[in-house]
Amino acid sequence: MKILVAIAHYFDAKGDGKYMSTSPNALPRLEACRSCITALHRLFGRQQYQLDIARWCAVPVNSGACHELDIRLCTSRKHHLVAQLALPATSYCHVPSDVESMMLEFECQSELRNALGNYDYYCFMEDDLIIHDPHFFQKLVWFNQTFTDECLLQPNRFEIGTLDCKVPKLYIDGNLPPASTSPFQDISLLPELRAPYLGAEVHFVRPLNPHSGCYFLTESQMARFASQAHFLNRDTSWCGPLESAATLGIMKTFRIYKPSPQSMGFLEMEHKSNYNILKIGKEIPIESDKKGMLKSLLRGLKTNNPQRQRSS
Repeated sequence: MKILVAIAHYFDAKGDGKYMSTSPNALPRLEACRSCITALHRLFGRQQYQLDIARWCAVPVNSGACHELDIRLCTSRKHHLVAQLALPATSYCHVPSDVESMMLEFECQSELRNALGNYDYYCFMEDDLIIHDPHFFQKLVWFNQTFTDECLLQPNRFEIGTLDCKVPKLYIDGNLPPASTSPFQDISLLPELRAPYLGAEVHFVRPLNPHSGCYFLTESQMARFASQAHFLNRDTSWCGPLESAATLGIMKTFRIYKPSPQSMGFLEMEHKSNYNILKIGKEIPIESDKKGMLKSLLRGLKTNNPQRQRSS
């Protein structure tokens, strides 16, 4: 297959410091962007070999999983770390632009649209997302062949915790209030899909939160997306500019699915950040903790209620 990936890369050391992309420390963002690009080449590029010990040489392998891969790193003005990435010049093509940083992800859409007719998959990714699954595109091909092009499968993003975190792995794109997406999608239409895969049944659901910071479209899906009146209209009305650029357009165009909670790891990718996972057990309680807190509260109410004490 021929795969085109447009990556939105942004960094501003003078930003508000809320995210890696606006922190004075460039190292985490550098590591994330390097890892994003490197993983794509290692998993899906053509340079994969096995050591033949008997003949003492390296021989090509994984021909079924090796693809022609083009990566375009889209940036806004001088807000990037391209000069510090220290990656081979052939590993990506730098696409600079003069757009506002919040509009950068729309430039990625333009890159994909302009390349129509030349690739099998047209992909958008934020620069802190890392794929670890060598069967990632094979699963997408299977899904697209099993269901219609009206259905789009999105991966579940996760963060990995350190040893002192409350949880070792956290899927971060949980449910939003239904009203958040109901103007743009009707999840009651074909709410579930099921299909056998490698001897098991895989379950997909229409998510209340379709955002994944990425999407992977076949050529026909990309052509359909680009033909919509809302394509590249730069509508930022859903959540914010970044979320709208990544998700609003595809939410209006396709029926989006994600692997269900029972099998979230079927299609997943790492969010190279600890922004959310460090809040677990602190700002964000664990559900079992919430139940324990509620039981303690109810016990306290019973103990402090004289009427209940007399009746018992």
